[in-house]
Amino acid sequence: MSGPTRLPPVAGEWIDRQRPLHFVFEGQSIPAYAGDTITSALLAAGRSALGRSFKYHRPRGVLSAANHDINVLVQSNERINIRADISPVEADMVVRAVNTWGGVTCDRGFVLDRLSRFLPVGFYYKAFYNKRLFPLWERLFRRVAGLGVINLKAPRLRTVTRYAFCDVLVIGAGPSGLAAAIAAADCGAQVVLVDENAHIGGSATYHPTGFLDAGLDMQALITKVRTHPGIDVRAGTCAAGYYAGHSVALAEAQHMTKMQARAVVCATGLWEQPAVFRNNDLPGILLGSAALRLLYRYAIRPMERAVLLVANAEGYEVAKALKAHGVSIALIVDMRPAPKEAQDLRAQGVEVCAASGIIEAVPTPDRLGVAAVRIAPMTRAGQAPPSYREVACDGVILSTGFAPAAAILCQAGGRLTYDQALEQWVPGELPAGLFACGRVNGVFAPGARLADGRRAGGLAAAHAGCRETDCPAVARDTVAHSHPWPFVSHPRGREFLDFDEDLQYQDYVHAAKEGFDTSELLKRYTTTGMGPSQGKHSHMNALRLLAHIRHETPQAIGITTARPFVHPVPLAVLAGHGLHPRRRTAAHKLHEDLGAVFVEAATWLRPAYYQVAGLSKEACIEREVRAVRERVGIIDVAPLGKIEIAGPDALAFIERVYTSRCANIAPGETRYALLCDEAGTLIDDGVIARRDATCFYGTTSTGGAVAITRELSRLIALWAMDCVLTPYTGQFFAANLAGPRARAVLEPLTDIDLSPQACPYRAYREGHVAGIPARIMRMGFVGEWSYEIHVPANLGAALWEALMRAGQDHGIGPFGVEAQRILRLEKGHIIVGQDTDGATHPREAGLGWAVNFDKPFFVGQRSLAILHAKPLSRVLVGFILKAARDDALPEEGHLIIAHNVVAGRVTSIAWSPTLRRHIGLAYVTPSVSEIGGVITIRRRDGRLTEALVSPLPFYDPLQERQKEAS
Repeated sequence: MSGPTRLPPVAGEWIDRQRPLHFVFEGQSIPAYAGDTITSALLAAGRSALGRSFKYHRPRGVLSAANHDINVLVQSNERINIRADISPVEADMVVRAVNTWGGVTCDRGFVLDRLSRFLPVGFYYKAFYNKRLFPLWERLFRRVAGLGVINLKAPRLRTVTRYAFCDVLVIGAGPSGLAAAIAAADCGAQVVLVDENAHIGGSATYHPTGFLDAGLDMQALITKVRTHPGIDVRAGTCAAGYYAGHSVALAEAQHMTKMQARAVVCATGLWEQPAVFRNNDLPGILLGSAALRLLYRYAIRPMERAVLLVANAEGYEVAKALKAHGVSIALIVDMRPAPKEAQDLRAQGVEVCAASGIIEAVPTPDRLGVAAVRIAPMTRAGQAPPSYREVACDGVILSTGFAPAAAILCQAGGRLTYDQALEQWVPGELPAGLFACGRVNGVFAPGARLADGRRAGGLAAAHAGCRETDCPAVARDTVAHSHPWPFVSHPRGREFLDFDEDLQYQDYVHAAKEGFDTSELLKRYTTTGMGPSQGKHSHMNALRLLAHIRHETPQAIGITTARPFVHPVPLAVLAGHGLHPRRRTAAHKLHEDLGAVFVEAATWLRPAYYQVAGLSKEACIEREVRAVRERVGIIDVAPLGKIEIAGPDALAFIERVYTSRCANIAPGETRYALLCDEAGTLIDDGVIARRDATCFYGTTSTGGAVAITRELSRLIALWAMDCVLTPYTGQFFAANLAGPRARAVLEPLTDIDLSPQACPYRAYREGHVAGIPARIMRMGFVGEWSYEIHVPANLGAALWEALMRAGQDHGIGPFGVEAQRILRLEKGHIIVGQDTDGATHPREAGLGWAVNFDKPFFVGQRSLAILHAKPLSRVLVGFILKAARDDALPEEGHLIIAHNVVAGRVTSIAWSPTLRRHIGLAYVTPSVSEIGGVITIRRRDGRLTEALVSPLPFYDPLQERQKEAS
């Protein structure tokens, strides 16, 4: 029993033997060929156990080899839940199985299988709602649940969402789909043909015998489709969901296409269903269609000695194919009483046991494969009889029935009816413009499938407004291809219906006894069909079992509602390309030349710091801070929001939207101002400058620029104010020149009088800088003598270069956002959105002085009056760590602990080069906010760090540096 092996070349195989590859699976180097999937390569390397189940961690192997199950899920460092059955091997890729504690062969989670009797269906609804213990269970389940592990450091995959249109969309490129596409295109329709497989042809690529026997040349049909000018072939594309107006989501590896069609043809075929018996999930037990896919697509012999469990003619075709490729057929077990197809194989010496079933698969000693099966005559109730026959084998092939791949039909509003003779759901009433053909339509014979495809394609083209053609109806089969009861219930359990969720026969029986005895209730209580496979291999068996329990027909039970998506679609594909614009300031190229390391701020790229050769990031930032404190620095603040409000009602409007009084701002003056919403929540801050009696110019935060501009424009319209808001964010460049030598740098370049008397602190002036029209505000966000200079954006680079040249003799240095945040923290200035949250009001942030209740009205006034009348529940304080710089430090967001309960959180923390200490801001309860008091911060590692509550600002508390030049 050597397990799966690679065969000599097989006609039509999908692999390229001239291009060998290697990849790594759980530390083992695996050889492969281009065209191999991960599953086929692992099987060719002799591995049968390829994964572990979700709930009980049972070993699993290939089941469908067709994306219809999740027995083999793997992940790499960057991609999770890769479907190994269909995912091509990439050179040197490194993958491992998901949901294991120690790997596939030595999974420690296998102990859960031994505890399965204590984990019946619905146990989580009953056992874990104790209020005291629930947090413990919740943490346990969070660790155990799930499949792949997300790598938060993986690079973002950017995909593209496309839009396309066609006359006829044909879903499924099997024989009937190929015929439908040709028929529609011959009628003049523009056809798009999609198929989830890497190559078109469908079952004809892995089940060629029937078509050859019927004298049909499928390769010629495929060639005609590929060369037809009216057909756009899209292999490797899944029709994932149907939406109103024949809009279908087509998911590919790197993008999604929203296809709008005039008519849709579903030629989606069937999903083969597993039989149900004890240990039917062992590695080495696979569907007949899977065995054929492995043989004809990847030249894999799936086993050496096989037992086949069959209930249709397809099973005998599988047996012939296996035998032709060197597989020894130990026994064919036919669930039907008198199989007419058995005669040929019996004549070749193959034993066929009719009216029998497999009651149990016997695992190998390591439980990673099949050692034997136990056979017994089928009973009417499907119970395991006491006596049986044991047959040695290393693999089991199942070919007992099918379920239609009709999810798209149902999503489109089509209704299915149960054909008792065929033992299959077939399309009944379909909406206008939707057509079905082939095996999903109950048509099985090769020639009939082609005829049914031509019928559907012709009707679809006519519906799309193209030329009509004669489309004779094709009769459905009258012979059942699915066994009505492919079950054997075993007293020891382990008869699995849903491999995704590890659901056993008795789980469904128990659920029905507890009252969950309709298809929809059973689905939700047991979670059958709710795993990643979406019921492809379990839904039909679940309905059959429920019908048996209720002594009704499948038609009376009904199917569950089908919703998108048919197959799981990666979130990256759903997200599309992300529409994530990156704006650059006018001086961006100059920053690059200076060695800037950029960071995203809202939609802008801003210099975080400027890299200096030989220095660490921290050293570079400290160097920039010292330049501002000791000499002069320059920062690009162009991303700040900039607005101008002008008109007769401009002052009245300003008074209404800002919390502070603005009427007493004289022309040429500025004022710090806050914006609140109706709930009194602080939403933004900025500076307002008065240009003249009816015109104001102001700034907002970078992150709030768009939202604040939109909200102020809305309020102007809502209140019918006679003023106009003009956004200047992108039209003006701005630079902040700060430091004790800032005036000395700027003065030779401007015609504005910069003396303290003519241009005092908080002044606003207009003039020219380096010959450029400029607006200058004397502000002090970083706590030094500084000028914020606004000029037209197209002249921003010229301004930056002029200031840098003028500052050379004064030791000027550019500084970035990181240094700016430290400088403002030393001054105790908040950043809205970092030191505030969605419930912060001005008083608790220490900004109550900026709220003027004497005004008749401003937005949020009523709410703030109520809040200000109540005792504070938290206040923003400064703190200085007791710990030295080299110790492990708290981070932003870490909690303040007092008396073993949470008493606040850190909002900002940084090393201050000026104070040579770690300083920060934090919200704390008033009881621990006393200046000089000690607060305790819990770090990431769970340890505690002490800090002293400090008065604000930490640096230059009398504001002397901003008012007098040194």
